[in-house]
Amino acid sequence: MPVHDWTLVPAGIFHAFHVDWIPEIQKVLNGGLLPPGYYALPEQHAGYSIADVLTLHTSEPPPEPMPPPPDTGGLLLAEAPPKVRRKKTIAQEMLTRRRSLAIRHVSGHRLVALLEIVSPRNKDRSQSVEEFAAKVASALRFGVHVIAVDLLPPGQHDPHGMHGAIQQNLNQFEQTYDLPAEEPLTLASYVAGLQVDVYLEHLALGVVLPEMPLFLRPDRYVNVPLETTYQEAYRGMPSFWRDVLERRTDNPNV
Repeated sequence: MPVHDWTLVPAGIFHAFHVDWIPEIQKVLNGGLLPPGYYALPEQHAGYSIADVLTLHTSEPPPEPMPPPPDTGGLLLAEAPPKVRRKKTIAQEMLTRRRSLAIRHVSGHRLVALLEIVSPRNKDRSQSVEEFAAKVASALRFGVHVIAVDLLPPGQHDPHGMHGAIQQNLNQFEQTYDLPAEEPLTLASYVAGLQVDVYLEHLALGVVLPEMPLFLRPDRYVNVPLETTYQEAYRGMPSFWRDVLERRTDNPNV
């Protein structure tokens, strides 16, 4: 099933899909994809209607970045590099600054990785873009790996895509990110460390979502099946809105 043009529907419709997509990813992760000792839970942010999948390791929450969790499985980076078309390294120049945002914890367990699906609300104004980018950058500074799924084209407030905003937050001296005009949608997997390695895929509308690496340690990851989970969530969408997304209606009430 190809990626749809979510700009055809109101922001609330994408939010409803987003809310259904997160549990599908959670089911796959908890259904055997994650190695022993890891689990995924959705989180509701105070003040935001954004649910994230939190991949957590069962240990006490650290006050600052900690060594990687025990090696209990996953793909070894050195033996099986992620199958993405772009890789970028962001220098550590800014990684020791702006520690005002504390690492988040759930049920007293150590946060290892975070999966974020960008919503229209994250792009509706400059402040929203800055807050999203700062959240991702803060997680990386505390040693938390991140996947950011951005299926919305760049707009007025993120002209270089959400990854461009995240990159600038991490290091203001980096050159402007060259988001390809013909592939404006972005999947980015960030590996926290002394420097941030980023595995990137850019997509056009109508293509199949690739798997993306979710890092549990700097040297270990699992591939998240975005396409199959997207399909499962999309099946639950009302037929009216599926018709709009598939351009099978000219309903003037949309």
